[in-house]
Amino acid sequence: MLRGPVGKMLSRLAIITSRIMGPDDANIVGNVHGGTILKMIEDAGCIIGTRHCNTQTGDRCVAALARVERTDFLYPMFIGEVAHVSAEITYTSKHSVEVQVNVLSENILTGAKKVTNKATLWYVPLSLRNVDKIIEVPPIEYTSTESEELGKKRYEAQKLERMETKERNGEVITPISFPERHTKEPYTVGFSQSSLIHLIGPSDCTLHGFVHGGVTMKLMDEVAGIVAARHCKTNIVTASVDAINFHRKIKKGCVITISGRMTFTSNKSMEIEVFVDADSLLETDKGKYRAVTAFFTYISLDKENKPLPVPPLKLEGEEEQKRFEEGKARYLQNKAKRLADKELKQ
Repeated sequence: MLRGPVGKMLSRLAIITSRIMGPDDANIVGNVHGGTILKMIEDAGCIIGTRHCNTQTGDRCVAALARVERTDFLYPMFIGEVAHVSAEITYTSKHSVEVQVNVLSENILTGAKKVTNKATLWYVPLSLRNVDKIIEVPPIEYTSTESEELGKKRYEAQKLERMETKERNGEVITPISFPERHTKEPYTVGFSQSSLIHLIGPSDCTLHGFVHGGVTMKLMDEVAGIVAARHCKTNIVTASVDAINFHRKIKKGCVITISGRMTFTSNKSMEIEVFVDADSLLETDKGKYRAVTAFFTYISLDKENKPLPVPPLKLEGEEEQKRFEEGKARYLQNKAKRLADKELKQ
């Protein structure tokens, strides 16, 4: 059983971890990076997922992240606050585990607490003996038949969306060199487009020698944040992340290129598409491949953390117009869903 500042076990299917936010976790104005929070969410999900999948006899395994559903950042978190991350297994299929996570921030000076994030993650258990072998998941007991049926619907929906997302995997973001950036007009896609190159080392990896999903998400958020900051030139924070799909595993020793580009802007938000491509230094015959994809949404803030208008995105060409319209459709769909959820709570 975990105790103290690391966390505590509530049951076999739930866990809470806690950590105080320090300067390394935040941007220059003290807002905790969205990527830091995403990594804590994934850490908690991996712990409870791996623990559950090893409650049966047979091969030992580790829960590998396959997908993160849309995650909203409800309130900002700041340096000095304590993040309490609670994770619970809510559904299991034959080969996957659904983990729902809530993040609560606590001001330890005033005692004020608020829910900052809610997320749903899907894991697949991989054998420690053979990384290509997926272990069967022990079933859980549901509180009702209805909760099991709802879980099954969520499972089928995410499975379908993962298949649809793979169709975009052939798209490429061409890197923009530093000298070339100065030729781009401000507020265009090319002006803010950014990329980061990272060598996957042992500290980034699981027991299998494959990168932690939380490490990848943190790097993706960093690149998306750079794109948003270049566009607005203000303080920016993560507002939400659309589903993050992990298409292929990334092995230790790979070089990954995380690329981000602006796809859509509304009056108060901007959508950034992020790709992660992996290239093995040791297995050159395999070539570069698309490993992860996601859409991040950011907002611009003033010095008092109040929302600022976002400069409109200047579009160049049919492809950028097409991506803008697709982003607008996602924006309107998410807005309608938020309004519907709000009405249900009233």
